[in-house]
Amino acid sequence: MAAAPLDRAAASVRLPAPARTGSGRVFYLDAREGDDDAPGTSPGAAWRTLERANAARLRPGDTVLLRRGGRWKGTLRLRADGTRARPLTAGAYGHGPRPTVTGRRGDCVVVSGSHWRVRGLRASDCGWSGFRVQGRHNDLADVYADRNVAGVWVTPRGRHNSVRDSRIVGNDRMSVNDGRPDNDSGAFGVLLNGDDNRVIGNLIAGSYAPSRDYVADGAAVEIYGGDRNVIAHNIARDNETFTELGHRRGDTATGNLFAGNVVTSGRRRGSFLVTRGPGHQVGPVLGTVVVNNSVYLPARRTIGVACSDGCSRRILVMRNNVIKVGGVAAYEDGRGIDDAGGVYAGRIGRFRLGHRSVRRDPRFVGPLDLRVRAGSPAIGGGVRLGPAWYGGLGLAYDLTGRAIPRFGHPDAGAYQHR
Repeated sequence: MAAAPLDRAAASVRLPAPARTGSGRVFYLDAREGDDDAPGTSPGAAWRTLERANAARLRPGDTVLLRRGGRWKGTLRLRADGTRARPLTAGAYGHGPRPTVTGRRGDCVVVSGSHWRVRGLRASDCGWSGFRVQGRHNDLADVYADRNVAGVWVTPRGRHNSVRDSRIVGNDRMSVNDGRPDNDSGAFGVLLNGDDNRVIGNLIAGSYAPSRDYVADGAAVEIYGGDRNVIAHNIARDNETFTELGHRRGDTATGNLFAGNVVTSGRRRGSFLVTRGPGHQVGPVLGTVVVNNSVYLPARRTIGVACSDGCSRRILVMRNNVIKVGGVAAYEDGRGIDDAGGVYAGRIGRFRLGHRSVRRDPRFVGPLDLRVRAGSPAIGGGVRLGPAWYGGLGLAYDLTGRAIPRFGHPDAGAYQHR
Protein backbone atom coordinates (compact mmCIF):
# COMPACT_ATOMS: atom_id res chain seq x y z
CA MET A 1 0.00 0.00 0.00
CA ALA A 2 1.49 3.35 -0.98
CA ALA A 3 2.43 5.42 2.05
CA ALA A 4 2.53 8.83 0.40
CA PRO A 5 -1.19 9.75 0.53
CA LEU A 6 -1.43 8.86 4.21
CA ASP A 7 1.82 10.70 4.88
CA ARG A 8 0.43 13.87 3.36
CA ALA A 9 -2.60 13.58 5.61
CA ALA A 10 -0.40 12.97 8.63
CA ALA A 11 1.79 15.93 7.76
CA SER A 12 -1.14 18.27 8.20
CA VAL A 13 -1.51 17.28 11.84
CA ARG A 14 -0.10 19.89 14.19
CA LEU A 15 0.16 19.19 17.88
CA PRO A 16 1.12 21.84 20.42
CA ALA A 17 4.62 21.63 21.83
CA PRO A 18 4.70 19.72 25.10
CA ALA A 19 4.43 21.98 28.11
CA ARG A 20 7.15 22.17 30.72
CA THR A 21 6.52 19.81 33.59
CA GLY A 22 7.58 21.28 36.93
CA SER A 23 11.21 22.30 36.57
CA GLY A 24 11.70 20.23 33.42
CA ARG A 25 13.87 21.75 30.70
CA VAL A 26 13.03 21.94 26.98
CA PHE A 27 15.69 21.36 24.31
CA TYR A 28 15.27 22.09 20.59
CA LEU A 29 16.75 20.58 17.41
CA ASP A 30 16.75 22.34 14.04
CA ALA A 31 18.28 20.35 11.16
CA ARG A 32 18.78 23.42 8.95
CA GLU A 33 19.59 26.35 11.22
CA GLY A 34 20.68 24.71 14.47
CA ASP A 35 24.17 24.82 15.97
CA ASP A 36 25.57 22.14 18.26
CA ASP A 37 27.58 24.80 20.10
CA ALA A 38 24.35 26.62 21.04
CA PRO A 39 22.67 25.92 24.41
CA GLY A 40 19.67 24.26 22.70
CA THR A 41 17.22 25.85 25.12
CA SER A 42 15.15 27.92 22.66
CA PRO A 43 14.10 27.69 18.99
CA GLY A 44 16.57 30.46 18.18
CA ALA A 45 19.43 28.63 19.90
CA ALA A 46 18.62 25.07 18.82
CA TRP A 47 21.04 22.19 18.42
CA ARG A 48 21.54 20.77 14.93
CA THR A 49 22.34 17.05 15.13
CA LEU A 50 20.94 13.92 16.70
CA GLU A 51 24.37 13.22 18.14
CA ARG A 52 24.20 16.39 20.21
CA ALA A 53 20.75 15.48 21.50
CA ASN A 54 21.89 11.94 22.26
CA ALA A 55 24.74 13.31 24.38
CA ALA A 56 22.47 15.50 26.54
CA ARG A 57 22.10 14.44 30.16
CA LEU A 58 18.36 14.54 30.54
CA ARG A 59 16.49 14.51 33.82
CA PRO A 60 12.91 13.48 34.63
CA GLY A 61 10.49 16.05 33.24
CA ASP A 62 12.76 17.19 30.39
CA THR A 63 11.58 17.54 26.79
CA VAL A 64 13.36 17.20 23.43
CA LEU A 65 11.64 18.80 20.42
CA LEU A 66 12.53 18.40 16.74
CA ARG A 67 11.59 21.14 14.33
CA ARG A 68 8.85 20.29 11.85
CA GLY A 69 10.04 20.00 8.28
CA GLY A 70 13.46 18.82 9.46
CA ARG A 71 15.12 15.61 8.33
CA TRP A 72 17.89 13.80 10.17
CA LYS A 73 19.95 10.74 9.19
CA GLY A 74 20.96 8.50 12.03
CA THR A 75 19.45 7.38 15.34
CA LEU A 76 17.65 9.38 18.00
CA ARG A 77 18.52 7.61 21.25
CA LEU A 78 16.12 8.13 24.15
CA ARG A 79 18.16 6.58 26.95
CA ALA A 80 17.30 8.57 30.07
CA ASP A 81 14.73 7.44 32.61
CA GLY A 82 11.74 9.50 33.62
CA THR A 83 9.24 8.70 36.32
CA ARG A 84 5.51 8.15 36.33
CA ALA A 85 4.99 11.60 37.84
CA ARG A 86 7.62 13.29 35.68
CA PRO A 87 7.94 11.54 32.30
CA LEU A 88 10.35 12.59 29.58
CA THR A 89 8.98 13.80 26.22
CA ALA A 90 10.24 13.66 22.63
CA GLY A 91 8.12 15.58 20.15
CA ALA A 92 7.84 18.24 17.45
CA TYR A 93 7.58 22.04 17.30
CA GLY A 94 6.89 24.60 14.62
CA HIS A 95 4.88 24.26 11.41
CA GLY A 96 4.93 21.85 8.47
CA PRO A 97 5.49 18.10 8.01
CA ARG A 98 6.55 15.86 10.83
CA PRO A 99 10.23 15.85 11.72
CA THR A 100 11.70 12.75 10.08
CA VAL A 101 14.49 10.46 11.21
CA THR A 102 15.82 8.16 8.49
CA GLY A 103 18.84 6.11 7.44
CA ARG A 104 19.68 2.47 6.77
CA ARG A 105 22.61 2.24 9.21
CA GLY A 106 20.43 1.53 12.23
CA ASP A 107 17.03 1.82 13.83
CA CYS A 108 15.81 5.41 13.68
CA VAL A 109 14.28 6.10 17.11
CA VAL A 110 15.48 3.86 19.95
CA VAL A 111 13.63 4.13 23.27
CA SER A 112 15.79 2.31 25.81
CA GLY A 113 14.83 4.46 28.79
CA SER A 114 11.61 4.38 30.78
CA HIS A 115 8.61 6.71 31.07
CA TRP A 116 9.06 8.45 27.71
CA ARG A 117 6.21 10.11 25.82
CA VAL A 118 7.03 10.11 22.10
CA ARG A 119 4.79 12.31 19.96
CA GLY A 120 4.53 13.52 16.37
CA LEU A 121 7.73 11.97 14.97
CA ARG A 122 8.23 10.08 11.72
CA ALA A 123 10.70 7.19 11.28
CA SER A 124 11.14 6.27 7.62
CA ASP A 125 13.37 3.92 5.60
CA CYS A 126 15.44 2.85 8.59
CA GLY A 127 17.94 0.03 8.94
CA TRP A 128 15.45 -2.38 10.49
CA SER A 129 12.81 -0.74 12.66
CA GLY A 130 11.43 2.76 12.66
CA PHE A 131 10.80 2.85 16.40
CA ARG A 132 12.61 0.35 18.63
CA VAL A 133 11.19 0.19 22.14
CA GLN A 134 13.28 -1.72 24.63
CA GLY A 135 12.45 0.16 27.83
CA ARG A 136 9.40 0.13 30.05
CA HIS A 137 6.34 2.30 30.61
CA ASN A 138 6.83 4.27 27.40
CA ASP A 139 3.98 5.75 25.36
CA LEU A 140 4.19 6.28 21.59
CA ALA A 141 1.25 8.30 20.28
CA ASP A 142 0.64 10.01 16.93
CA VAL A 143 3.87 8.64 15.47
CA TYR A 144 4.34 7.69 11.82
CA ALA A 145 6.43 4.75 10.61
CA ASP A 146 6.91 3.73 6.98
CA ARG A 147 9.31 1.91 4.60
CA ASN A 148 10.87 -0.22 7.35
CA VAL A 149 11.20 -3.94 8.05
CA ALA A 150 9.25 -3.23 11.27
CA GLY A 151 7.40 0.00 11.81
CA VAL A 152 7.50 -0.43 15.59
CA TRP A 153 9.55 -3.13 17.29
CA VAL A 154 9.00 -3.86 20.98
CA THR A 155 11.97 -6.01 21.97
CA PRO A 156 11.94 -8.82 24.58
CA ARG A 157 13.06 -6.25 27.19
CA GLY A 158 10.20 -3.90 26.26
CA ARG A 159 7.35 -4.17 28.75
CA HIS A 160 4.31 -2.13 29.76
CA ASN A 161 4.60 0.14 26.71
CA SER A 162 1.82 1.51 24.51
CA VAL A 163 1.61 2.28 20.79
CA ARG A 164 -1.55 4.21 20.06
CA ASP A 165 -3.33 6.59 17.73
CA SER A 166 -0.55 6.30 15.14
CA ARG A 167 -0.09 5.59 11.44
CA ILE A 168 2.08 2.57 10.72
CA VAL A 169 1.94 2.17 6.95
CA GLY A 170 3.90 0.70 4.07
CA ASN A 171 6.42 -1.22 6.17
CA ASP A 172 7.04 -3.63 3.34
CA ARG A 173 10.67 -4.75 3.53
CA MET A 174 11.87 -8.26 4.34
CA SER A 175 14.74 -8.98 6.72
CA VAL A 176 15.11 -12.61 5.61
CA ASN A 177 14.13 -13.67 2.09
CA ASP A 178 16.66 -16.27 0.99
CA GLY A 179 16.77 -19.75 -0.51
CA ARG A 180 16.48 -21.63 2.78
CA PRO A 181 13.03 -23.15 3.32
CA ASP A 182 10.47 -21.83 5.81
CA ASN A 183 12.58 -19.01 7.26
CA ASP A 184 11.46 -15.82 5.49
CA SER A 185 10.57 -12.94 7.78
CA GLY A 186 9.72 -9.27 7.61
CA ALA A 187 7.17 -6.60 6.66
CA PHE A 188 5.89 -6.05 10.18
CA GLY A 189 3.67 -3.15 11.16
CA VAL A 190 4.22 -3.83 14.86
CA LEU A 191 6.46 -6.65 16.08
CA LEU A 192 5.91 -7.60 19.72
CA ASN A 193 8.60 -9.67 21.45
CA GLY A 194 7.91 -8.20 24.91
CA ASP A 195 5.19 -8.64 27.52
CA ASP A 196 2.26 -6.54 28.76
CA ASN A 197 2.24 -4.00 25.94
CA ARG A 198 -0.76 -2.30 24.34
CA VAL A 199 -1.34 -1.55 20.65
CA ILE A 200 -4.51 0.52 20.48
CA GLY A 201 -6.31 2.74 17.99
CA ASN A 202 -3.75 2.68 15.18
CA LEU A 203 -4.00 2.54 11.40
CA ILE A 204 -1.74 -0.32 10.30
CA ALA A 205 -1.60 -0.81 6.54
CA GLY A 206 0.53 -2.25 3.76
CA SER A 207 2.57 -4.80 5.73
CA TYR A 208 3.02 -6.99 2.67
CA ALA A 209 6.13 -8.10 0.77
CA PRO A 210 7.09 -10.81 -1.75
CA SER A 211 8.50 -13.95 -0.14
CA ARG A 212 10.38 -16.86 -1.68
CA ASP A 213 8.99 -19.26 0.91
CA TYR A 214 5.40 -18.07 1.25
CA VAL A 215 4.72 -16.08 -1.95
CA ALA A 216 4.00 -13.10 0.31
CA ASP A 217 4.71 -12.32 3.94
CA GLY A 218 3.98 -9.61 6.48
CA ALA A 219 1.76 -8.88 9.48
CA ALA A 220 -0.01 -5.88 10.93
CA VAL A 221 0.84 -7.11 14.45
CA GLU A 222 3.22 -10.05 14.84
CA ILE A 223 3.66 -11.58 18.29
CA TYR A 224 6.72 -13.75 18.76
CA GLY A 225 7.55 -14.60 22.34
CA GLY A 226 5.37 -11.89 23.91
CA ASP A 227 2.84 -12.53 26.70
CA ARG A 228 -0.30 -10.68 27.81
CA ASN A 229 -0.27 -8.03 25.09
CA VAL A 230 -3.50 -6.21 24.22
CA ILE A 231 -4.23 -5.33 20.57
CA ALA A 232 -7.46 -3.36 20.40
CA HIS A 233 -9.47 -0.96 18.22
CA ASN A 234 -6.96 -0.89 15.36
CA ILE A 235 -7.87 -0.48 11.70
CA ALA A 236 -5.82 -2.80 9.49
CA ARG A 237 -5.82 -2.53 5.70
CA ASP A 238 -4.11 -4.54 2.97
CA ASN A 239 -1.70 -6.49 5.17
CA GLU A 240 -0.69 -10.05 4.34
CA THR A 241 -2.05 -11.17 7.69
CA PHE A 242 -3.40 -9.28 10.66
CA THR A 243 -1.60 -11.37 13.25
CA GLU A 244 0.58 -14.46 13.47
CA LEU A 245 1.71 -15.86 16.80
CA GLY A 246 4.63 -18.04 17.82
CA HIS A 247 7.69 -18.36 20.03
CA ARG A 248 11.11 -19.94 20.24
CA ARG A 249 11.56 -23.25 21.99
CA GLY A 250 11.60 -22.67 25.73
CA ASP A 251 9.81 -19.32 25.43
CA THR A 252 6.08 -18.48 25.54
CA ALA A 253 3.50 -16.30 23.77
CA THR A 254 0.66 -16.68 26.24
CA GLY A 255 -2.49 -14.74 27.04
CA ASN A 256 -2.57 -12.23 24.19
CA LEU A 257 -5.85 -10.41 23.53
CA PHE A 258 -7.28 -9.09 20.23
CA ALA A 259 -10.40 -7.01 20.73
CA GLY A 260 -12.49 -4.74 18.52
CA ASN A 261 -10.15 -4.58 15.52
CA VAL A 262 -11.34 -3.95 11.95
CA VAL A 263 -9.44 -5.87 9.28
CA THR A 264 -9.93 -5.41 5.53
CA SER A 265 -7.86 -6.13 2.45
CA GLY A 266 -8.15 -5.84 -1.31
CA ARG A 267 -5.16 -8.11 -1.90
CA ARG A 268 -5.37 -11.46 -3.67
CA ARG A 269 -4.31 -13.38 -0.58
CA GLY A 270 -4.24 -12.84 3.16
CA SER A 271 -5.48 -13.94 6.58
CA PHE A 272 -6.77 -12.58 9.86
CA LEU A 273 -5.17 -14.81 12.50
CA VAL A 274 -2.72 -17.70 12.42
CA THR A 275 -1.83 -19.61 15.59
CA ARG A 276 -0.38 -23.00 16.47
CA GLY A 277 -0.63 -25.90 18.87
CA PRO A 278 2.15 -28.03 20.37
CA GLY A 279 2.84 -29.86 17.12
CA HIS A 280 4.39 -26.80 15.44
CA GLN A 281 8.01 -25.70 15.82
CA VAL A 282 6.91 -22.25 17.11
CA GLY A 283 4.06 -23.57 19.29
CA PRO A 284 2.17 -24.08 21.46
CA VAL A 285 0.72 -20.58 21.65
CA LEU A 286 -1.54 -20.70 24.68
CA GLY A 287 -4.46 -18.58 25.81
CA THR A 288 -5.06 -16.29 22.81
CA VAL A 289 -8.42 -14.50 23.15
CA VAL A 290 -10.13 -12.94 20.11
CA VAL A 291 -13.22 -10.83 20.82
CA ASN A 292 -15.57 -8.60 18.77
CA ASN A 293 -13.37 -8.19 15.71
CA SER A 294 -14.74 -7.49 12.22
CA VAL A 295 -12.94 -8.97 9.22
CA TYR A 296 -13.54 -8.77 5.47
CA LEU A 297 -11.11 -10.46 3.06
CA PRO A 298 -12.96 -11.00 -0.24
CA ALA A 299 -10.26 -12.74 -2.34
CA ARG A 300 -10.42 -16.52 -2.76
CA ARG A 301 -6.90 -17.17 -1.42
CA THR A 302 -7.75 -15.94 2.05
CA ILE A 303 -8.38 -17.48 5.43
CA GLY A 304 -10.09 -16.02 8.46
CA VAL A 305 -8.65 -18.04 11.33
CA ALA A 306 -6.20 -20.95 11.26
CA CYS A 307 -5.53 -22.93 14.44
CA SER A 308 -3.42 -25.95 13.59
CA ASP A 309 -0.92 -28.52 14.87
CA GLY A 310 -2.96 -29.50 17.90
CA CYS A 311 -5.58 -26.78 18.28
CA SER A 312 -7.61 -26.81 21.48
CA ARG A 313 -9.51 -24.51 23.80
CA ARG A 314 -6.24 -23.88 25.61
CA ILE A 315 -4.86 -22.45 22.37
CA LEU A 316 -7.64 -20.16 21.08
CA VAL A 317 -10.85 -18.66 22.49
CA MET A 318 -13.13 -16.64 20.16
CA ARG A 319 -16.21 -14.63 21.09
CA ASN A 320 -18.54 -12.40 19.06
CA ASN A 321 -16.38 -12.04 15.94
CA VAL A 322 -17.68 -11.29 12.44
CA ILE A 323 -15.52 -12.86 9.74
CA LYS A 324 -16.34 -12.79 6.03
CA VAL A 325 -13.78 -14.11 3.56
CA GLY A 326 -13.68 -15.33 -0.01
CA GLY A 327 -11.66 -18.33 1.11
CA VAL A 328 -11.83 -20.43 4.28
CA ALA A 329 -13.55 -18.64 7.16
CA ALA A 330 -12.03 -20.83 9.88
CA TYR A 331 -9.92 -23.97 10.24
CA GLU A 332 -9.16 -26.04 13.33
CA ASP A 333 -7.69 -29.41 14.07
CA GLY A 334 -7.32 -31.40 17.28
CA ARG A 335 -10.03 -30.61 19.83
CA GLY A 336 -10.80 -27.33 18.16
CA ILE A 337 -11.41 -23.68 19.03
CA ASP A 338 -13.53 -22.45 21.95
CA ASP A 339 -15.99 -20.38 19.91
CA ALA A 340 -19.26 -18.56 20.63
CA GLY A 341 -21.38 -15.71 19.30
CA GLY A 342 -19.65 -15.44 15.92
CA VAL A 343 -20.88 -14.75 12.40
CA TYR A 344 -18.92 -16.51 9.65
CA ALA A 345 -19.21 -16.25 5.88
CA GLY A 346 -16.95 -18.18 3.54
CA ARG A 347 -15.97 -21.76 2.95
CA ILE A 348 -15.92 -23.61 6.25
CA GLY A 349 -12.97 -25.92 6.69
CA ARG A 350 -12.75 -28.24 9.63
CA PHE A 351 -14.50 -25.97 12.10
CA ARG A 352 -17.43 -26.49 14.47
CA LEU A 353 -19.60 -23.46 15.09
CA GLY A 354 -19.89 -22.68 18.79
CA HIS A 355 -22.81 -21.51 20.92
CA ARG A 356 -24.90 -18.88 19.09
CA SER A 357 -22.43 -18.80 16.18
CA VAL A 358 -23.93 -18.85 12.68
CA ARG A 359 -22.79 -19.21 9.11
CA ARG A 360 -24.48 -16.28 7.35
CA ASP A 361 -23.63 -13.12 5.46
CA PRO A 362 -23.06 -10.34 8.05
CA ARG A 363 -24.27 -7.66 5.60
CA PHE A 364 -21.44 -5.18 5.91
CA VAL A 365 -22.16 -1.63 4.76
CA GLY A 366 -19.21 -1.72 2.35
CA PRO A 367 -15.79 -3.28 1.70
CA LEU A 368 -14.07 -0.80 4.04
CA ASP A 369 -17.04 0.08 6.23
CA LEU A 370 -17.64 -2.99 8.38
CA ARG A 371 -20.62 -1.65 10.24
CA VAL A 372 -23.62 -3.88 9.52
CA ARG A 373 -26.95 -3.14 7.91
CA ALA A 374 -30.33 -3.63 9.52
CA GLY A 375 -31.27 -7.30 9.58
CA SER A 376 -27.69 -8.49 10.01
CA PRO A 377 -27.29 -11.68 12.07
CA ALA A 378 -24.54 -9.83 13.97
CA ILE A 379 -27.12 -7.55 15.62
CA GLY A 380 -27.86 -9.06 19.03
CA GLY A 381 -26.00 -12.19 17.96
CA GLY A 382 -23.17 -12.05 20.49
CA VAL A 383 -22.85 -13.61 23.91
CA ARG A 384 -22.66 -11.52 27.06
CA LEU A 385 -19.12 -10.74 28.22
CA GLY A 386 -17.68 -8.77 31.11
CA PRO A 387 -15.12 -5.94 30.74
CA ALA A 388 -12.20 -8.27 31.46
CA TRP A 389 -12.76 -9.89 28.07
CA TYR A 390 -11.86 -6.60 26.38
CA GLY A 391 -8.84 -5.76 28.51
CA GLY A 392 -10.72 -3.87 31.23
CA LEU A 393 -13.55 -1.38 31.53
CA GLY A 394 -11.53 1.31 29.73
CA LEU A 395 -11.53 -0.81 26.54
CA ALA A 396 -15.09 -2.18 26.70
CA TYR A 397 -16.36 -0.02 23.84
CA ASP A 398 -16.71 -0.34 20.09
CA LEU A 399 -14.72 1.42 17.38
CA THR A 400 -16.95 4.50 17.58
CA GLY A 401 -16.60 4.79 21.36
CA ARG A 402 -20.01 3.29 22.13
CA ALA A 403 -20.05 1.12 25.26
CA ILE A 404 -20.55 -2.60 24.69
CA PRO A 405 -23.66 -3.68 26.62
CA ARG A 406 -22.92 -5.68 29.73
CA PHE A 407 -26.41 -7.16 29.88
CA GLY A 408 -28.44 -8.99 27.28
CA HIS A 409 -26.86 -9.95 23.98
CA PRO A 410 -24.40 -7.44 22.45
CA ASP A 411 -23.80 -7.22 18.73
CA ALA A 412 -21.02 -9.32 17.25
CA GLY A 413 -18.17 -7.46 15.59
CA ALA A 414 -16.29 -4.23 16.20
CA TYR A 415 -19.41 -2.01 16.01
CA GLN A 416 -22.53 -1.92 18.14
CA HIS A 417 -25.40 -1.27 15.73
CA ARG A 418 -27.97 -0.23 18.34
